[in-house]
Amino acid sequence: MSSAVWALVAASVLWGTTGTVASLIDDRVGPLAIGAATMAVGGALLFLVSARGALGAIRSHDSRGWLLIGAVGVVIYPLAFYSAMDLAGVAIGNVTALGSGPLFAAILERLVEGRRLTGRWMLGASTAIIGVALLVVGGHGGAAASDGAGSLGLGVALGLLAGAAYALYTYASSRVIALGVPSRSAMGAVFGLGAVPLALVLLVTGGPLLTTGPRTIALTAYLALGPMLLAYLLFGWGLRALRSSTVTVITLLEPLVATILAVLIVGERLQLVGWVGLALILVGVGVVSTARRPRIAA
Repeated sequence: MSSAVWALVAASVLWGTTGTVASLIDDRVGPLAIGAATMAVGGALLFLVSARGALGAIRSHDSRGWLLIGAVGVVIYPLAFYSAMDLAGVAIGNVTALGSGPLFAAILERLVEGRRLTGRWMLGASTAIIGVALLVVGGHGGAAASDGAGSLGLGVALGLLAGAAYALYTYASSRVIALGVPSRSAMGAVFGLGAVPLALVLLVTGGPLLTTGPRTIALTAYLALGPMLLAYLLFGWGLRALRSSTVTVITLLEPLVATILAVLIVGERLQLVGWVGLALILVGVGVVSTARRPRIAA
């Protein structure tokens, strides 16, 4: 596999730890605060490590529109994603959000660019998405999900919203990179813009982060530095060489990692059908990661 694919694999492993780490944070800290802190702090750091190039991208008339669109996805994603895991459990929240990403990304590429999806991409994506569906069917969420079908249903709905937001900022970032903006500058710009409204959410919801002890601060710092800062630098590297729809399928490895950690550490359970789903995700990711780039429709 190419270095871009390996960069996305590494990013997915880092992202896969988020649910388990978030579950270890004091219960008095809500999912909105965790999501806002992770992306606001991490987004600000991404902007700082590429400030000159990010500011140039924001000032550019050609890239500014796509950056603002991507920033909308950056704001919605963590709030919906962490809320989905809180309601439906780490495993189901992850697989719903990331599993729906390829569909939304492919729809964006088709609507905006008229891209035809290759048979190999469709086979790999379908296999992985079937795996995600089996994982949802064969999974059992956390305590919140056990409260009833209503909580689980809302969690899945928020997971789908997170998947749409993920596809939106992935696609918008890829369009900025296609304009010739370096990947680090593009990531810094889109996440820096998204960090501003998320900082406001953090001001409203983040009080418990500072009052529940150093453990909470340390875990939140890990989420901002690892799954945010480092992972999104690797993510930008992958976006330089691969289409957004391909990227979103490769990163289905995230729910795979998240599910394994949820079972081993958090104590969530999977039925046999869920483990079959995990295997199908791996197969689908392998197929898509070697698929050729399709042509743009005339």
